[in-house]
Amino acid sequence: MNTESWQVKATLLLVSSLTIMSMITISASLPDMTNTFSELPSGPALVKLSLSFPALFIAISAMVAGLVIDRFGRLKLLGIALILYAIGGSSGYWLDNLYLILAGRALLGICVGITMTIVTTLVADYYQGKSRQKFAGLQIAVMSIGGIIFITLGGFLADINWRVPFLLYFFSILVLPATYLYLKEPKESIRAQQSGTVIKSPPIIWVVFFNIMLMWIMFFIIPVQIPFYLKTIGVEKNALIGIAIASTTLFSAISSFSFSSIKDKLSFKQIFGIGYLLMALGFGSIAIGTTYAMVMVGMLLSGLGMGLMIPNANVWVMQLAPPEIRGKEIGRLTTFWFMGQFISPIVLLPFLESFSHSHLFYMLAGILMILSLLFFGTHLYGHQKKVK
Repeated sequence: MNTESWQVKATLLLVSSLTIMSMITISASLPDMTNTFSELPSGPALVKLSLSFPALFIAISAMVAGLVIDRFGRLKLLGIALILYAIGGSSGYWLDNLYLILAGRALLGICVGITMTIVTTLVADYYQGKSRQKFAGLQIAVMSIGGIIFITLGGFLADINWRVPFLLYFFSILVLPATYLYLKEPKESIRAQQSGTVIKSPPIIWVVFFNIMLMWIMFFIIPVQIPFYLKTIGVEKNALIGIAIASTTLFSAISSFSFSSIKDKLSFKQIFGIGYLLMALGFGSIAIGTTYAMVMVGMLLSGLGMGLMIPNANVWVMQLAPPEIRGKEIGRLTTFWFMGQFISPIVLLPFLESFSHSHLFYMLAGILMILSLLFFGTHLYGHQKKVK
């Protein structure tokens, strides 16, 4: 198997793109969806939850998927997961019951937890060193570009009817044939060792896990709340809302494309410091933004920051995880990633009862700046210890 062939790379990238579209494709549908279910008890809150609801089930299933693929191989679950992805994802188009739609979103989440863990582990299996670093950046960039396409389509389709964007989830069926044609089990497929030896990753891997959860808690307020924030400043067109959210993803793609060359010059900690600094500036711009243009500037800066930090976290975990437990550790990374997305509205939205949108973004900008300084500080401390 030639892992450098464009067919293998394209298939890995297409499966990866299913991850980002699983969450934010329906973001522009939320305001109209809220109106539809406004008379249901807690209807508006449940509609907002529907965006992040898959993340809980991604978090749960990824941990299990990681253990399974270490023991039984990478590809056994992939085909089934892609079919069920389409069924669960499209539920909002077919169903009139909000609770059943949430059940469909849960099924979607289970499938994403499986597919993302498998594809990220395959990237670590197929590529090493500089090649892995380049592909990890490319993977996040293509995920971001896929997000742009699906978010923008979702915005335009939501102007037809809020249900129509749910049909975009059938994209997984188009990807399915390529996975059977081009993805193969690694020749030396890693299996969890049956001996009594306990294999562990270095403790710093938990810093990466908790950090990626923090990143997503902060960042996921954008697709959850920006549609409503833009409405309050007079932006009524769902297509414009979709474009605003997609712009974040566009600049995320740009910085992800640049990740490999940046990583050649900077440490993992420095890249996290830069990423959080860009996000802090972005959230500050959103906080002071009373116009669509100012909010867009904030979205762009936030996207640049996240586009650096996501491949940075992925590559760091790939480097730290022993091959024997690679699937388990990447499953954990996926779990913390999507747990952050799920708890983001639970943690942050209650603040809107006491704060305005702008005050919330001011507060988050301050927290992001502190995180940036912490990473720069720990890098300098570690560098000085090495010098001594």
